Amino acid sequence: MRHDYVTRLAWAGSTGAGYRAYDRAHIVSAAPAETSLRLSADARFRGDGGLLNPEQLLVAAASSCQLLAFLAVAAGAGIDIRSYEDDAAGTMDLSDEPARLNRIVLSPVIGVPPGTDAEAVLAAVVTAADQCYIANSLRTEVTVGATVVER
Repeated sequence: MRHDYVTRLAWAGSTGAGYRAYDRAHIVSAAPAETSLRLSADARFRGDGGLLNPEQLLVAAASSCQLLAFLAVAAGAGIDIRSYEDDAAGTMDLSDEPARLNRIVLSPVIGVPPGTDAEAVLAAVVTAADQCYIANSLRTEVTVGATVVER
């Protein structure tokens, strides 16, 4: 079964004054979603630090995919998950050729009811990591270090 994903990106401005002068802000949308995102380059690349950038979106996509895969695995295994929070981080080393995000670390804290088998939760995390479409699509290393807490 094939799934296609289509987005639309729009930018307007001028590069006529050179690299330092043009606006990096642009809009991305993906029908049928009603929301569009205003993005920019990372501030370290002359972008607007008040806007999300593509590198952050890639880290967020990996984090979101892991969450969704994990919830599906946990639900299928009958494991009750009550909360999931992830402070994800991506690392880019510009000395690498070609430059790219070379590591994404996901650090979810997973809330479960008292008495839940933490080992079963962690096994579901591993299964979900193997099934995450985004992580499977990247050359970048994606690691998941989960913590299980009773809530």
